[in-house]
Amino acid sequence: MQKEELTTLWRPVGPRELKLIEESGFKRFPKRLAQQPIFYPVMNEAYAIQIARDWNVPASGSGFVTKFSLPAAFLAKYNVENVGGPIHNELWVPAEELEEFNDHIVGLIEATQSFYPAEKE
Repeated sequence: MQKEELTTLWRPVGPRELKLIEESGFKRFPKRLAQQPIFYPVMNEAYAIQIARDWNVPASGSGFVTKFSLPAAFLAKYNVENVGGPIHNELWVPAEELEEFNDHIVGLIEATQSFYPAEKE
């Protein structure tokens, strides 16, 4: 039997979203808010770190990088969008498809990095 090919994705999150992920047993991302029509995990860790450190920390006091995998065949239906520089690639998942997306996560969502405001001297 051939092993299913997996794609690893990353998602930068703030503390509220990380808490909701934890409450799901690290198995699901929370539903999007009404003003968030797209769920957009990113395609590489460097971009996730950049968002968590440079955007999430100032916005919410801390930022985290999550890592997770899904079958490549399932992800093929979604567009990869470049939103800036060479590393700024995101997978755009319509919010109404997030539950199905969550159903396809293989294993657990892992928090791999955390960022906090720099200490002032």
